[in-house]
Amino acid sequence: MNVSDSVYVRMAARRAAGQRFAVATVVRTAGSTPQVAGATLVLGDGDPLRAAVGTLGGGCVEADAIETAQAILQSGGHSLRAYELTEDLAWNTGLVCGGTMWILVQRDDEALTFDGVDVLPDLARAAAGDAPMAIVTRLGKQEGSLTLQGRIAVRADGSRLGTFGEASADDRATAEAMAQLPHGTPRTVKSQDEDLLIEAIASRPRVVIAGGGHVALAIARQAAMLDFDVTIVEDRPEFADPARFPDATILEGDVPGTIGSIDYSWNSFIVVATRGHKLDAECMVAAVRTQARYIGLLGSRRKTVLVNEMLRAEGVSEERLNVIHAPVGLDLGGRTPAEIALSVMSQITAIRYQGSGRALSGH
Repeated sequence: MNVSDSVYVRMAARRAAGQRFAVATVVRTAGSTPQVAGATLVLGDGDPLRAAVGTLGGGCVEADAIETAQAILQSGGHSLRAYELTEDLAWNTGLVCGGTMWILVQRDDEALTFDGVDVLPDLARAAAGDAPMAIVTRLGKQEGSLTLQGRIAVRADGSRLGTFGEASADDRATAEAMAQLPHGTPRTVKSQDEDLLIEAIASRPRVVIAGGGHVALAIARQAAMLDFDVTIVEDRPEFADPARFPDATILEGDVPGTIGSIDYSWNSFIVVATRGHKLDAECMVAAVRTQARYIGLLGSRRKTVLVNEMLRAEGVSEERLNVIHAPVGLDLGGRTPAEIALSVMSQITAIRYQGSGRALSGH
C-alpha cells in the first residue's frame, strides 16, 4: 500500500481542506462477514459513496452506515449497531451470510480526539513511517449486546491519551496495545465481559540490504515473501540487475553513501552483507547514523568485535550500538544462503513481533 493510500493520510488531507467527516469502523465480527474488525469507512458531509475512503464490505449494510454517518455529522455523538447478515440479506446484496458485524460511527472530532488532543497528525505520521500508534476501543458485553465504554490512544513510548475511568482497565489496554504495535494491524482481545479492539497504525516494514551477492539475494526473496518493502544497495552493475531482484527496489552506486542518504522510517531494518570487510565496516558506520531500528551484520564474531571497536572509536553511542545484531540472525544451524536468509528474517520477525524465538512445544 502506498503511503498516500493510507486512510489516516487521506483523513489528514480532508482535515487540511477544512472538511468535517464521519468515521465508521467495524469494531467486532462474528461468523462469516465481508470485512474484519478494524475495517474503516470515512465519509464527508454530503459525499456520495464514490467519494468515500475505505469500505465496510458494500451492500445495504454499508448504505445504512453511510446514512447513519450523515446523521452523526450533524448531531455528533456516536452510533454502535449490530448488522446481522441473514440469508435474505446475502441473497439481495451479495454479502456473505451467517455473520454479524458491529459498526461504530463517530464524527471526526470525537473519533480522533483524546484528552483534548487531536491525534490525527500523529496517526498520519505513523502510517507514513514515523513511530507507530494504537487506538483501543473498549466494548462492554451484556446479554448479547455491545456498549461503547471508551477509547484511548497509546503511543510507541507507552504514554496514553484518554482513560476508561479505571486504572486496571487502562493498564491492561495499554499493555495489549504495546504488544500489538509491532504488527501494525488490528486485533481483537476478547474476554467474558468485554472486547478490546486494538487498531495499531504503522508503516509497511522495510529492509535495506547492502550488497547484491548470493546471501543478499536469498534474504531479499525471503523478505518479499514476508511482505517487506525490499531495497538493494549495490555498486556492481551485474549484481544490481533488476532481473536479479524482481521484487526489490535497486539503488546502484556508492554503497555506504547510499545507505546514509535513504530516508528510513520507524519500521526500517538494515542488513549489511557486502563482498568485503572494509566495505562492510564503511556501511556499518553509515548505518548507525540512520534511525533504522535494526542493523544486522553478516560475518564472524571476530569481525563483529573489530567493527564494534571501530564504531566506538568513531564516537557511536551505546544506544545505537545496541541496535546492531552481529553476527546477524538466529542460530538455526544452517550455512547455505537460503538457510542464512531464514536465520536473518527469523530474527527480524522475532524483533518485530516481540517473539522469544523459543520452540512452541517448550522443548
